Amino acid sequence: MAKRDFLTRDQVRDVYQNHAGVYDFAVYLYYLIGMRIGHWRRLAMEALKLRPGDTIVEIGCGTGLNFPLLEKGIGEQGRIIGVDISKAMLEGAKERVARAGWHNVELVCSSAAEYRFPDKVDGILSTGALTFEPEYDRVIEQGAMSLTSGRRWVVLDYKMPTGWLRYLAPLLAALSSPFGVSVALMDRRPWESVTRHMRQTKMRELYGGFAYIISGEAP
Repeated sequence: MAKRDFLTRDQVRDVYQNHAGVYDFAVYLYYLIGMRIGHWRRLAMEALKLRPGDTIVEIGCGTGLNFPLLEKGIGEQGRIIGVDISKAMLEGAKERVARAGWHNVELVCSSAAEYRFPDKVDGILSTGALTFEPEYDRVIEQGAMSLTSGRRWVVLDYKMPTGWLRYLAPLLAALSSPFGVSVALMDRRPWESVTRHMRQTKMRELYGGFAYIISGEAP
């Protein structure tokens, strides 16, 4: 398997270890090609239906870019558990938490597949991360079992579009390859796992079908 396909956890971890220092800046460069990432993140928060006091697990939290939005929804009495495979990315998250003075954030260094969800969480979020996990179906299933009934799993991620836009996928993958994006990964389908393990699912395609948000309620 060519390394550029980024299909293993070790490849993904190494990419983010090496680029953690520039990650926050690089994310905003995507606006130059029309990706409204900040707006998409806010849509994901709306789909979570956060409540004050909620406990939220974020899979692939990175440097904590979603933490301000999560904190706004759950308040000081809530709790965020941020999980990421990269120690360097978590160092960035730790610095963000310290600067903001938040005391309700727990950071866990683990792959998504090896993480053990606590019981009765009130929401699970993953933005731009589950596609990198080979065992994403098992992660989504385990997360679904940990959720309080009626609460939500929300995934914001990228995918292969349908139709002629598929032919632009190599270009997008090349632009995003410093952060592990590849055409091979774009063929993974985590949204199908959300549909399989959750109920009342709702999916919205973004950016011509290159990205999506899906939410589902725990049984």
